[in-house]
Amino acid sequence: MTEAGRPLDLSRRLFAQLKAARQEIARFREPVAIVGMACRFPGSPDLPAFWRLLETDGDAVTRGRPGGLVVDAETDEAAPWGAYVEEVDRFDAEFFRISPREAELLDPQQRLMLEASWEALENAGMAPDGLKGSRTGVYCGIATGDYQRLIGGADPSIYAAAGTSFAAAIGRVAFTLGLEGPAIAVDTACSSSLVAIHQAAAGLQRGEADLALAGGVNAILTVDVTRQLDTGGMLAPDGRCRTFDAAAKGFVRGEGCGMLVLKRLADAERDGDRIQGVLLGSAVNQDGASAGLTVPNGPAQERVIAEALARAGVAPAEVDYLEAHGTGTELGDPIEVQAAAAAYGKGRPSG
Repeated sequence: MTEAGRPLDLSRRLFAQLKAARQEIARFREPVAIVGMACRFPGSPDLPAFWRLLETDGDAVTRGRPGGLVVDAETDEAAPWGAYVEEVDRFDAEFFRISPREAELLDPQQRLMLEASWEALENAGMAPDGLKGSRTGVYCGIATGDYQRLIGGADPSIYAAAGTSFAAAIGRVAFTLGLEGPAIAVDTACSSSLVAIHQAAAGLQRGEADLALAGGVNAILTVDVTRQLDTGGMLAPDGRCRTFDAAAKGFVRGEGCGMLVLKRLADAERDGDRIQGVLLGSAVNQDGASAGLTVPNGPAQERVIAEALARAGVAPAEVDYLEAHGTGTELGDPIEVQAAAAAYGKGRPSG
């Protein structure tokens, strides 16, 4: 190569690097398609039942679990309010090639995740057992360990350790289906499922995975956590969550599992997938030094909403529907609703 040719060669390389960098930045803004869904919710063993429950204003809240599976020495009349999944103790272990001995020590949260993940992939028109070796990630919010408290140290086997581990819960889905993408358990309390979906979308955009299972799971198997929250004044004594209402006195605990199948939108369109929704943008932050450990921070909430809108390329006034945290408390509700109004009210016509 001549001396005269080197600057030209260098400029070409720099141009190529700049182009690659721009493409990489664009990928972080690439929309993510929802191509599959599945759920096991109170009063809703599947998606059609869940939609019916919503359409008919159904109520799945009861005092204590029907059948009395929640460990409680109190009477049914004194049992805590909650929304419970039917037959949470039932599981087809043989279908997932799990031995009866191992299944006995398997946290129901792991069982629910396996079932919902399989059904979500079927809903997406994909053969779950055909993904072995694929770059499919699993991201799931999981924050309570009631089953570990139930079995205690009665069984020192590896089955008990793996059956109650958060990491193993997500890893078990990957192991059962032979998935080789990231497998990440997320615990950010009430936002665990949403943060799991955010992480899944980021993994797809970064190219860490080509397909992702994302969602959350919760099972209420003892009254321990419920009593702790009740002592802190967080639970509604009458089993009714009156969010953003002057009569609000707390929320009601619920359980279940919801899983989504996510894919880069361009890939979903290329493959002819049934696109059930599109995630345009998301953002995550923390309250930081608020008035207390459990007290939300209004300005921080405004910032995370603004960041999500910016990533999605959506103006605040274009948003028609808001699903809020809504703890139904005198302290948290005003902070949240004011933050939402400040963020989404910009540019919105009066009334």
